[in-house]
Amino acid sequence: MGLWIQQLIDQLGYLGIAALMFAETVFPPLPSELIMPLAGLRASRGALSLPGVIAAGAGGAMAGNLAWFLAARAIGVGRLHGLVDRHGRWLTLGWEEVERAQGWFRRHGGTFVCLGRMVPTVRSVVSIPAGLLRMPLARFLLWSSLGTTAWTTALSYAGFLLGQRYTAVDRYLAPISTAVIVILALWYAWRVTTWKRRA
Repeated sequence: MGLWIQQLIDQLGYLGIAALMFAETVFPPLPSELIMPLAGLRASRGALSLPGVIAAGAGGAMAGNLAWFLAARAIGVGRLHGLVDRHGRWLTLGWEEVERAQGWFRRHGGTFVCLGRMVPTVRSVVSIPAGLLRMPLARFLLWSSLGTTAWTTALSYAGFLLGQRYTAVDRYLAPISTAVIVILALWYAWRVTTWKRRA
């Protein structure tokens, strides 16, 4: 995968970086942990500028973030009412929990979106609850941009500093991504097992 990403960045430059990060946001298995350090490596060799790499990466990721947000917002949490009532166990949700989540998101949604953008695996799906729970667009763009730019900057700068050892970034972050997936899977299994519909 690394060779294919490298070739696309070499051929399309900033546009290739933006396209890859957009695809990574929409299709999470494509790893930003490999894309941005490789783009940072290209910047360290003078083929691209580091600020340009960061801007292209953040811009592409934000386009994907916004696409997920608008899609979820168009659906709206109200349309999920019947789904929650019918399949509450498998969704591990009751409607009262959805209502509590709306209140919590109004108070802490900005922090959730910003920090979520910097957590491997989670970062790709943060836009969905933000859209479903109708977070104001301006607030979403602000906090999402802050988190996304911080993440792309860290990965790009790591590739810039590490040079040919840019794959070390993915090697160190891959176990974190795996751990997040395992924790989420265990949490989901526990929720399904212990879930009870409230009166």
